[in-house]
Amino acid sequence: MTLLPTRPALLLSNGTAEDLIGARLLAHLHGEARVLPLVGAGRAYGGLPGVTRIGPALDLPSGGFPFGSPGNLRADLRAGLVGASLGQWRAARRAARDAGAVVVVGDAYALMVGTWAARGAGLPLVHVQPLLSAHYLEGLDLRGALREANALGANLPMPYELRLARGAQAVFVRDAATARYYRERGVRARWAGSFAMDVLPPPERDLSPLTNGRPVLALLPGSRGDHRESLPLMLRAAARVPEVAALAAWPHGWDEVTLPQGWTLEAGEGMAVAHGEGTRVALLRGAFGAVARAADVAVGTAGTANEQLAGLGVPVVAFPTRGPQYTPGFARRQGRLLGEALSVVSADPGAVAGEVTALLTNGARRTRASLAGLSRVGPAGALPVIAAGLRALLTEPSPQRP
Repeated sequence: MTLLPTRPALLLSNGTAEDLIGARLLAHLHGEARVLPLVGAGRAYGGLPGVTRIGPALDLPSGGFPFGSPGNLRADLRAGLVGASLGQWRAARRAARDAGAVVVVGDAYALMVGTWAARGAGLPLVHVQPLLSAHYLEGLDLRGALREANALGANLPMPYELRLARGAQAVFVRDAATARYYRERGVRARWAGSFAMDVLPPPERDLSPLTNGRPVLALLPGSRGDHRESLPLMLRAAARVPEVAALAAWPHGWDEVTLPQGWTLEAGEGMAVAHGEGTRVALLRGAFGAVARAADVAVGTAGTANEQLAGLGVPVVAFPTRGPQYTPGFARRQGRLLGEALSVVSADPGAVAGEVTALLTNGARRTRASLAGLSRVGPAGALPVIAAGLRALLTEPSPQRP
């Protein structure tokens, strides 16, 4: 018989993918929770039974990447970054008084907020770190590190993050290499499976009427603002690979579709069709799981979505944008993370189409890319393990408050 939690969890997350992971974790937990999304509206938590959202919302122009560029930081400061953030810190501290444990899903900043809340209430802390990987250090010399100095903390945990992580009851990381890296530095780290694959949805619909037996090219513009720049380029690249069925996983409204010059859009309920250069590309809403599993090759300017396709054994072609997320530095880091599973090319339709064609026609290369993705991302299974450990914490007698 599985014991249900007797006290609520306080969960903090800071990003779209982090919210998805947090929501899926709470679905496995089957108990009450207070959630504080530190970036955005936290829509992933909507409709979960027993889950209450707390604290002020912080919708950032950068999409949660204030340090991606000076322009990102200026825009976020104008949007009220400092005031809303202070309000979130206070909300976390208040909510911890009635919680049984604090769970952080996110980066070092989220861990700072969660640590402050947990220490104030004398609560155990669990950190789910889905961002950092020891693979980011592969081939990174001093020159490369200096070139990415503004994102140094995205490549490896900084000393202050390791110090905070040592205070957590458990730290769950994204791969086995990272678990070893953390444990060697005194952190109680564990790898139990891939968070990215845990939140990959099942196929939502049958796509065979759209593919007619042709190889499928998945287009992944991503959930950030990069899509305004990347989708038009992806459509033009798809027009140069006429033998494929190009399907775009589209997470936005149809009014946010940006088309190349001369293209038109025919929008329906859950699907729109972009026409141009003799090509038809279907844009599908609410069908990411189906598109991901149908794909033979993908073109993506996304974080988690690129990793999920690689984790399915699908080679991914990427190109940098002006941001806010898929900047040249981000593309380089993801390339180190995914190895041969990811090909980063110039932001040119011809270069993208050429790489897609090469992967479709070179079986040996495609096999290497597929194996790299499967091994580096790994299988699903982390969240049920984390939920079981968290459930045990929440059914223990209440801790002594300081």
